[in-house]
Amino acid sequence: MPNLPDVVLWSIPAFVLLTVVELVSYRIHPDEDAAGYETKDAVTSLGMGIGSLVFDFLWKIPIALIYAAVYELTPLRVPVLWWTVLLMLLVQDFLYYWQHRGHHVIRILWACHVVHHSSRKFNLTTALRQPWTSWTSWPFYLPMIALGVHPAAVAFCYSVNLVYQFWIHTERIGKLPRPVEFVFNTPSHHRVHHASQGGYLDRNFAGILIVWDRMFGSWVGETDKPVFGLTKNISTYNPLRVATHEYAAIARDVRAASGWRERAGRVFGGPGWQPAPAPGTAPAPASTPAPEAAPAPERETAA
Repeated sequence: MPNLPDVVLWSIPAFVLLTVVELVSYRIHPDEDAAGYETKDAVTSLGMGIGSLVFDFLWKIPIALIYAAVYELTPLRVPVLWWTVLLMLLVQDFLYYWQHRGHHVIRILWACHVVHHSSRKFNLTTALRQPWTSWTSWPFYLPMIALGVHPAAVAFCYSVNLVYQFWIHTERIGKLPRPVEFVFNTPSHHRVHHASQGGYLDRNFAGILIVWDRMFGSWVGETDKPVFGLTKNISTYNPLRVATHEYAAIARDVRAASGWRERAGRVFGGPGWQPAPAPGTAPAPASTPAPEAAPAPERETAA
C-alpha cells in the first residue's frame, strides 16, 4: 500500500480560511456584478458537501473491491516514485476530463453531476456542493488500474485534482497571466463552465489542465458575464431534493415514454434528448429541457 497523504483532509483548514476570506471580502468590497453569497444557498452547499462525504464512504466499499480485483488480475505494476506520481496525475487529469465531459452529455450521469451546477451563486462554497451518487465516476479510472497503478495512488490523484479545483470557484479572481490561462484551469475558465448561456454550455471540462479542452474542441474563453445555474433552475434548498431531482425527472420521463427506444433515450441520451416526432406532431417535452439558455431573470447552480 503506497504511503500517500490524505490531501483532502489536510486541505480542510485552507478551505475554511479561504472561504472566510472570500466572504469577508464581499462585506468589505461589495460587487454588484458578482453573484456573491446567499445564506440559504451557502448552507445548502455545505450540507451537500458533508452528505457527499458520508455517501462517498459507502460507495467506496464496492468500488475499492472492484479496483482491487482488477489490480490483482493485471500483471503490470507502476512503482510509486516522485516522477511516476507526476505521470499518474497527468493521466488521471486526462481521464477526469472525459469523466466530466461524459457527465454532461449522458443524462443518467448528468443526474449525478447536476448537483454541482444547481446553485445560482458562484463562490468557494459552490465547490463543496458535491453529489451523493458519485458511483458513476469509477469506470473512467479503470484504465489506470489495469495499467498497474495502485488503487490508493488513483485515489490520491483524484483527491489532488479535487483540491485544486476548490480555488477556481470564485468571482473574486479575474483573468490570470496569459501563460497560466493557456495551460491551467482558472477561475475565468471555470466560470464559463458553470454558466448557462447557450455559448457557454458544456464547455471547459478541465480539472487541472485546460489544455485538454483546447485539444478536444470544448474550450471557450470568458467574454460575456456568466449567468450561473441551470437552464431550468430548481427552487429548493432541501439537500435531498437537490441530490435527487434529476433522477426523479428521469423516472417521470421513463414512465411516460411510449416504448423501449424512448425509455433508453430518456436515460442514456443527452439531458435534452427528445424522441423523433411522428410526422405532423410535436415532440413531448422532457422533465429536463434541452440545454438552451434560460431567460436571465430566472437564473440561479452536480464532479
